[in-house]
Amino acid sequence: MIKYLFILLICIPASAKDCVVWGFYGHRKINQMACFTLPDEMFGFYKNHIDYITEHAVDPDKRRYATKHEAVRHYIDFDHWGANAKEEVPQDFSEALIKYGEFNYISGSDTIPMETKTTRDSVSIRLLDMQSSMSMRHFKTIFEDYLMPFYYEDEMKCDASDFSVPTNLADLNLDGEILFVDHFSEYGICPYNLIKMYYRLRNQFKEKDKTKLLRTISEFGHYVADAHVPLHTSENYNGQLTNQDGIHAFWESRIVELFDNEFDFMVGKADYVDNVNDYVWNIIYSSSELVDSVLTIEQNLRDSYPSDKQFCYDERLLSTVRIQCPEYARTYMEQMDGMVEQRMTEAVHALGSLWYTAWVEAGQPNLDDFNDVVEEVEVIVPDPNVKTRVHE
Repeated sequence: MIKYLFILLICIPASAKDCVVWGFYGHRKINQMACFTLPDEMFGFYKNHIDYITEHAVDPDKRRYATKHEAVRHYIDFDHWGANAKEEVPQDFSEALIKYGEFNYISGSDTIPMETKTTRDSVSIRLLDMQSSMSMRHFKTIFEDYLMPFYYEDEMKCDASDFSVPTNLADLNLDGEILFVDHFSEYGICPYNLIKMYYRLRNQFKEKDKTKLLRTISEFGHYVADAHVPLHTSENYNGQLTNQDGIHAFWESRIVELFDNEFDFMVGKADYVDNVNDYVWNIIYSSSELVDSVLTIEQNLRDSYPSDKQFCYDERLLSTVRIQCPEYARTYMEQMDGMVEQRMTEAVHALGSLWYTAWVEAGQPNLDDFNDVVEEVEVIVPDPNVKTRVHE
């Protein structure tokens, strides 16, 4: 086994509103306990690296301050897309970008919007005096060939003449560029990233990628855990829209740190997942369905509980912080009928099941062959230009 020093240069959140999902403690606990759901053929390898897998469960949260592309991987503001989001939001990432994005034709100093209409199966685009219709499958291929490669660039654009041929707009003799404006990703891409990481993990098992495997195993656990948090599927993620600021950390950090010793983490053995896409999206749908209860129960409790017994003062990092009193937190936990424990333990089982499924789909490689796997170095340096969401 090759070990390297893992260097992390991170910023400490300045206030409760900057607390991260499940807290560092909760994320580490989920990764650690998920190792014990695995079959014997996998457990030995995971046990040998359990300290790394546990410790580096939190790296994605640290990376949020280093790159603007990280934060959106942790959530999806599902309710932003309306009451029928379950039916309306495509499960395919490219289709979601196409549906909610904006296409423009840039010629010199002129910007001409392209009128785009989509259904589940088709796309219609109109530019100048020409209209073209095609299947969603065909247009998605064009989008992925010409524009998607620039997803992580400042602008997603391509040569208009190249784009016009497969979209049947060649007769316009376009000489500028096609600019795509992404109006979707800012509201979160958690399920899409999670599915992408699953296939990355499967391929690393299959290809015996010893340099990346442990990092992917550890960080994959982080995103699985995030998907189980109801408030990470809501635009009202910290109660900021309902005068409930701070509920984010109350639900997922304060309750866990106080009462996780009462939680039953014996969730049984990991299961094989027949359809990973459906499995991941059902986690998101289940989390979304709990948002109203999380908010309503807390608001009703706050209104009825003695105000002088709701908050206490505690010493944290050499500072005195105002935080929910233990008995107040217990009452909230009990009124939610064990929701926090349920979602946390479901995250443990889901993570183990997805690890296991990736290994099975990779052909069940002998993990004894991975003895020299690399516990990878990553230097995470905060970028002062990266801005996280207000109230996050």
